[in-house]
Amino acid sequence: MTPVTERLSAALSGRYRIERHLGEGGMASVYLAADVKHDRKVAVKVLKPELAAVLGAERFVQEIKTTASLQHPHILPLFDSGTADGFLFYVMPFIKGGGDSRRRIALIQNWPELARSMGAKK
Repeated sequence: MTPVTERLSAALSGRYRIERHLGEGGMASVYLAADVKHDRKVAVKVLKPELAAVLGAERFVQEIKTTASLQHPHILPLFDSGTADGFLFYVMPFIKGGGDSRRRIALIQNWPELARSMGAKK
């Protein structure tokens, strides 16, 4: 584990157990984790700490709000969001199998654009 992943793992311990890094985009990284309370696999999307420090977290917070407002049978729900030891994150179901994992990461990374294309408001 990288130092950032170790710090994230410690920050989320008791709630989520980070298993591995799945991918990243310009703003955030996505991790496979185990939801300790509910015994299920989840995807945890975390704003990169260096970006939060320089640019602020407003865009990521808006992404969380947009994602939380979506309700559609073909869109994964938001399970949780918050901050822990300076990390801003949100949690969605992890979908195993059924295609290229890079494609799934791209969908997770691009929720705001997908939401807007489906008519969600900013």
